[in-house]
Amino acid sequence: MENKITDTENSTTSVTHPVTEDHSGTKPKQTGRLLQQIGFNMLAAGLVMLALVLIYQKVFSKEEIIPTSMPEPQPTMISIEENPLIGESTLPSVKLASFEISNGGFGGSLARKTDIKTIIPSRPRVDVITYTVQKGDTLFSIADAFRVKPETLLWGNFEVLEDNPHLLKPDQVINILPINGIYYQWKEGDTLPAVAGQFNTDPNEIVNFTGNKFDLVELQEGNGEIEPGTWMVIPGGSRPIKDWGPPAITRSDPASAKFYGGGHCGEVYEGAFGTGTYLWPTVERSIVGYNYNPGVHPAIDIGGAEGNAVFATDSGVVVYAGWSDYGYGNLIVIDHGNGWQSAYAHLLSVGVSCGMSVYQGGTIGGLGNTGNSSGAHLHFELIYGGVKVNPMDYLQ
Repeated sequence: MENKITDTENSTTSVTHPVTEDHSGTKPKQTGRLLQQIGFNMLAAGLVMLALVLIYQKVFSKEEIIPTSMPEPQPTMISIEENPLIGESTLPSVKLASFEISNGGFGGSLARKTDIKTIIPSRPRVDVITYTVQKGDTLFSIADAFRVKPETLLWGNFEVLEDNPHLLKPDQVINILPINGIYYQWKEGDTLPAVAGQFNTDPNEIVNFTGNKFDLVELQEGNGEIEPGTWMVIPGGSRPIKDWGPPAITRSDPASAKFYGGGHCGEVYEGAFGTGTYLWPTVERSIVGYNYNPGVHPAIDIGGAEGNAVFATDSGVVVYAGWSDYGYGNLIVIDHGNGWQSAYAHLLSVGVSCGMSVYQGGTIGGLGNTGNSSGAHLHFELIYGGVKVNPMDYLQ
């Protein structure tokens, strides 16, 4: 095919060849800067988004952050007023159970902890129990162990001890009352006012004592009856304790002790008078078994070996010398002529006779273990004006 070139006036048609420009070293640099700028922008945008998310969670989230370990809840103690009748709380003090939150935040569950502690103290006793007397026991040691008065032991065991602490023997079974008072067996014809009056207490104390197990409703309505033979505790009750020791015996009337036993004297005597001072009446000085207690044991028990010498604590006249039928074994009583008498019981031997004048410090007999006695000792009494006083207040 033929190529035709047309020329016109003032026009020229020319063929122009493309010219290739050299961009080596310029175009790559521009591309790298663009990519770097894009990366910075994306990183900044990401940090902004992260900050917004954190701010949102902080401001708008309702979740709480629960610590991994919670402090141990402190126990709450419930205080209960003392029972005015028994004198001690009858209900336990309780340490409330503690709880912990599991899974945290709202919607978490309450789980009871495993270290629950419930403190239940021993409750006061209301029932009468029994105790078997052991070797070495005394009325006072048993009373102290069970936190009752010695009188309460005598008042709760008259059938066994007959108000005499020297009748206490090993292997005896005795009643132990829960509180101080008297153990009483209801008799035909008894009434609560009469029984309460007999033992110097209030009928309500008897009725309201839990250990007596009365039907309060029936008693209040007047329908309740107490069966004869029923044993009951008389809280706070009291009565005189029988004194098995020798009565006050004077030289002007020694026959007053005729009922007391074969050692009584039957005439009026004259003789030595006391000095008003009182010497220790035997060799040893230890108190064994029983000390002075005005209601239970109005004397002191002085230890020693059988046969130890017993001395006249002061000068006077012998008004009783021999056997006692009331548990004191061989007994000597001296009237000192000044309102004072002295008595020496459980003797192994009697070395004086009725009406004899004796002098302070003279030997009158031997220490022994006769009568109701749990071992060799001297039961020693001082009596002034018919009242048995504490010898320890007067002995030198």
